[in-house]
Amino acid sequence: MRQIVLDTETTGIDPNEGHRIIEIGCVEMMERQLTGRNYHVYINPQREVEAEAITVHGITNEFLADKPVFAEIAEEFFEFIKGAELVIHNAAFDVGFMDSEFARLKPVRKTAEHCGVIDSLAIARKKHPGQKNNLDALCKRYGVDNSNRELHGALLDAEILADVYLLLTGGQTALSLDAGSEDGGGSGGIRRLSAERKPLRVLKASDDEARAHDEFMDALAKQAGGTVWNRIENPGG
Repeated sequence: MRQIVLDTETTGIDPNEGHRIIEIGCVEMMERQLTGRNYHVYINPQREVEAEAITVHGITNEFLADKPVFAEIAEEFFEFIKGAELVIHNAAFDVGFMDSEFARLKPVRKTAEHCGVIDSLAIARKKHPGQKNNLDALCKRYGVDNSNRELHGALLDAEILADVYLLLTGGQTALSLDAGSEDGGGSGGIRRLSAERKPLRVLKASDDEARAHDEFMDALAKQAGGTVWNRIENPGG
């Protein structure tokens, strides 16, 4: 399964008021593994960025003046996301802007017609009802390092969201047994292990150990009038 964790930055909050995308950041995952293949671009919105928006992401009109317009990057962006499952925090916002941008071009494209869409915010709200579920709050909850996130940035936010999403949808969080140690893993962020690492060693019980275990379980069953393990191993007994 190919997934694209995606984030955008914009000139304002409503595409229906003419606001535009100014940055796109994408991180690719295959079978829940980061591939190292990303897509990142800044875009000249052909309009002013609102001052309030600049305080959020720090991207100025002067910086965007020489960047390509959306029409120039639309095809390569579409080819990168086409057929993938998009993972977006508050998906309605980003997809709304993407559809607004694609609507200005020919052929007109609707994101949901070419990609699956997963809203990680909706997942977080269902899993943690009544709690803060913005990206910063989830980083704190799941021990994801976001110390470099002084301002919002599309690629950085996509990279952080990828880690949060994996934990949110089945990854293990810290057990807090060694949360204060440097290598305990309590709140030090995610450490990815190499796929080339040696497999863990599996130690099997010896024949004597297996016989001793069986004898202990038989004695326990006689004392207790049966055990759960006996019922599992002998469902008809």
